[in-house]
Amino acid sequence: MQFEIVAQCSVTRARVSRMKLAHGVTALPTFMPVATQAALKGLTQQQTEALGVTLILNNTYHLNLRPGTKVLDAAGGAHRFQGWRKNMLTDSGGFQMVSLSSFSKVTEEGVLFESPFTGEPTMLTPEESMAIQHSIGADIMMQLDDVVSSLTTGPRVEEAMWRSVRWLDRCIATHNASGRTDRQNLFAIIQGGLDHGLRDTCLDEMIKRKDSIPGYAVGGLSGGEAKGVVRQLTQKPTITNGFKLDVFWKIAPENYQRIGHDIAWGLDSQKT
Repeated sequence: MQFEIVAQCSVTRARVSRMKLAHGVTALPTFMPVATQAALKGLTQQQTEALGVTLILNNTYHLNLRPGTKVLDAAGGAHRFQGWRKNMLTDSGGFQMVSLSSFSKVTEEGVLFESPFTGEPTMLTPEESMAIQHSIGADIMMQLDDVVSSLTTGPRVEEAMWRSVRWLDRCIATHNASGRTDRQNLFAIIQGGLDHGLRDTCLDEMIKRKDSIPGYAVGGLSGGEAKGVVRQLTQKPTITNGFKLDVFWKIAPENYQRIGHDIAWGLDSQKT
């Protein structure tokens, strides 16, 4: 991965940059549409490209369930499987610990999921998450992290933070042994809930591994907590020193379509 800052504001430190990956250049900051199961709802790949999108998200957990790594390997990766020519990022499957908590159990080894389709148990370990993302062929791969709801408090938050650090080491070891470090990039995920101290500690630990990590993500937020809390965490100087938020993603566009919402300017949609 090649990263270049094009311009930066001397007052706010906001910046414009370029990220070059195996499937092209993505200008930052950018919005990354979510194509969880290798498909953007309501848009063809050609329409998506015409909108100027150069980075989409696929999900490791869901693509492992369907179509599975055998199909992805036979297709030559998820880019060919879905006909996408630009860059791709994969979530590691960690968020499903929250969204599918009734179907999962977290241990030090990994996460034991129960398939929502067959009921069959599947263990997702840091090593397995890396292997699946290697089959997908994502340009940016996220580490498997121990994710808890952003509203969780108490010792479970610190436990998840330290486990995420340990799992990062296992992800790094697996990825470094894969022979794919020249075309796939492993990103770390900063955890720690809403605790400033835990976030600082987690970031410090991940910076120690910077030689193996070309990028970082802020995880475990936007799960129901007040927006002001998110701003406090992401704008805290000790966290943002040398750290900027360049990629944003949300499932809102697809959800708006699903429930029939319109977005318009200067128009009363109820009268038209």
